[in-house]
Amino acid sequence: MIKNCKRKGSAAELKAIRILEAAGYRCTKAGGSLGLFDVIALGRTDVRCLQIKCGKHPWLSPAEREQITELEVAACVTKELWKFRDYARVPEIEYL
Repeated sequence: MIKNCKRKGSAAELKAIRILEAAGYRCTKAGGSLGLFDVIALGRTDVRCLQIKCGKHPWLSPAEREQITELEVAACVTKELWKFRDYARVPEIEYL
C-alpha cells in the first residue's frame, strides 16, 4: 500500500513538472519528499515552490501548513499547494 502511494505521489510530481516546463519553467524535484517543497520551478521573473498532493483529503496537516505559511520568502517567490484529485489531468492550485 505505501509503495503504491509513493508511486502515485511521484507520478503527480512528474505531472506538475511537465506542466511547468511546458510553461517555460526549469524545475527540480526533491527526492523522497524530504524537504518542505516537492518541486521548485524557476522562471524568468519568478520562483514557484510547490507542495504536491494527490488522492483524497486531508491535503496538508496543520503542522505542514503552518511550516509553509510561516516561511518568509522574497516577493518574486510563491508558495503553492497543487492538489491532483484522482485521475485529474490538471491540479487545483492553492496559494499559501
